[in-house]
Amino acid sequence: MNYSVDKDSKELFEAILSLKTVSECKKFLRDLLTEPEIKEFANRWKVARMLDKKIPYGKIEKETGMSSTTIARINKWLTNGMGGYRLILKRIYKK
Repeated sequence: MNYSVDKDSKELFEAILSLKTVSECKKFLRDLLTEPEIKEFANRWKVARMLDKKIPYGKIEKETGMSSTTIARINKWLTNGMGGYRLILKRIYKK
């Protein structure tokens, strides 16, 4: 799976890559996004981690408040996406 990245998106990715600490990331993302948007991203990441641990959809729904449709979409990206979730899961958890 591949998609083209426009100049503005590429510059955003490069800006994110320039961040060096959690504190820097927190400041940048809070300026860029609303608190609910950050919470939504965090919830999606939590769902991906839970799916990776083979936690059932029902438990994920209950714990995160995400719909089964959203959980299924995240699972699709986790298993058949561009590999971003897997890359980070492996990098962070050394799988």
